[in-house]
Amino acid sequence: MLRLRPYKEADAEKILSWCKTEEDFYKWTAGVLGAYPISKEQFQKVNSLMAFTAIDVNDVIGFFTMRKPGESLDELRFGFVIVDSEKRGKGYGKAMLRLGLKYAREIYGAKKVSLGVFENNEAAYHCYKAVGFQDVILDEAETYHVLGEDWNCLELEIRI
Repeated sequence: MLRLRPYKEADAEKILSWCKTEEDFYKWTAGVLGAYPISKEQFQKVNSLMAFTAIDVNDVIGFFTMRKPGESLDELRFGFVIVDSEKRGKGYGKAMLRLGLKYAREIYGAKKVSLGVFENNEAAYHCYKAVGFQDVILDEAETYHVLGEDWNCLELEIRI
């Protein structure tokens, strides 16, 4: 049974091992945590966020953060969403996100959750859409220059 618990520093090595390529790493972090590959110490920046680890029995299978984009807890923003690379495609991501949404609503009283995903990260985009996130139409897409290319970030949100 999947459950969430607060992130522990001992989880870092396993979580960081799930990014097998530089491209995967930047799809996950947008370089916000540092340049590939980052150390366990650099990853500890997530301690300044509401960081969660998803556990199936005793096995760490996923990770994500929540943060307040504004002053209020009415909206929370998910970030750094990742599932064990060997467990993808088995519904763990959707289950983890649903638990995160429940937590955001029941514990923090959030009414909306938002997130960003690169348009070249189709698997993540489809996972978010399957959970109920909807596209937000922006006047101008947020663009990151990554690995010599411009990557557009899509904005999604869900009312909870």
